Amino acid sequence: MKSHKNDGNKSSVVNFGLHGWVTIFYCLLMFWLYAGMVNSGANVTAPAIAEKFGILSGTVLTMNTVAGVVGVIFFIIVGQVNRAIGARITSGVCMILAGIAYWGVGNAVNLAMYTICMCVVVGGVMSAGYISGGDLVTQWFPKKKGIVMGYTTMGHNLASVAFVPLITYLVGTMGIGNGVLPISVCCIVLGVLGLLIVRNTPQERGLNPDNVSDEVYQNEYYHGPQDNVGGWTTKKLLCCKETWLVAITTGMFQICSLGVVSQMVLRNMELGFTREQANFTTSLVTSVYGRQGFSKVNSVIFPIQGAVSALSFVVNGVVFNITGGNLRYTYIIFAGVSIVSSLIVLVIDEHRFNRDWQQGQSSARS
Repeated sequence: MKSHKNDGNKSSVVNFGLHGWVTIFYCLLMFWLYAGMVNSGANVTAPAIAEKFGILSGTVLTMNTVAGVVGVIFFIIVGQVNRAIGARITSGVCMILAGIAYWGVGNAVNLAMYTICMCVVVGGVMSAGYISGGDLVTQWFPKKKGIVMGYTTMGHNLASVAFVPLITYLVGTMGIGNGVLPISVCCIVLGVLGLLIVRNTPQERGLNPDNVSDEVYQNEYYHGPQDNVGGWTTKKLLCCKETWLVAITTGMFQICSLGVVSQMVLRNMELGFTREQANFTTSLVTSVYGRQGFSKVNSVIFPIQGAVSALSFVVNGVVFNITGGNLRYTYIIFAGVSIVSSLIVLVIDEHRFNRDWQQGQSSARS
């Protein structure tokens, strides 16, 4: 059996080099902050904001719907910016803006200010994690992106494990206004570090994608003619069925994840848990299209995905207000969405436009 060294590091799932792991942890932390600030953390901030303004938590969740819709516009703009200036600068600036806006969320003087700040938080941190982060993963790890996305998306799970208890403690001891400050600072610091140490491609660090040897890279990776959009235009992408299948499917999965997580604590409190007890219970795109022109692809797909996933806030807010706070009916809706999305994904050709994968298959056959 060949060692990882003898096979050019093709089979290793951990040997990504220092700079590769820096990129992985950077993306993981962006996902952690996204999942915490937008999803899991809403379990704590929404009730606190509602109590501060003397309104229902469902009303605050409905404003998060507005933030999700406005975030779609944000995604369209950031997608174009990401193409122009690269993922490093785009993600860094977006994280800094999201950090500043998160402080505004906790210190809002009225619901309008809360909504505006939340729009920037959602648009900023999701754009950094998904648009720029997705671009980074695709460029650095085109053939091992499945493994790497497994690492980076641990940030989602870690948000429930670490972010929720942290924000619960901070808000409980310092109040909502001061409680969000440490999180805001962390978000800003991560953005600054990203600007300083992250690079858009491994070649900028003198490395090959996936940290493979020069021989493997030359023989098994695509080196044909290409431009920075991979031959894609917005019209071509919108006319491609895979664009809609991938965007809608991933968006529907997000509806299930985001919709359940963002109201889990409120539901558990309905069942008699205290807020503290309740808080403790809580790569498809890159595979299809590959790294060539991914920033262009993602700039079209992610706004569609974001528009679909934003519907989770609509479901939660509407059900909460109609039923007077009974959220059990949302699970029926999300279960149906989950079944439909699972059926749609079965018809997607997961490597149709992935040139690196196709080159590897061709090399293996020869």
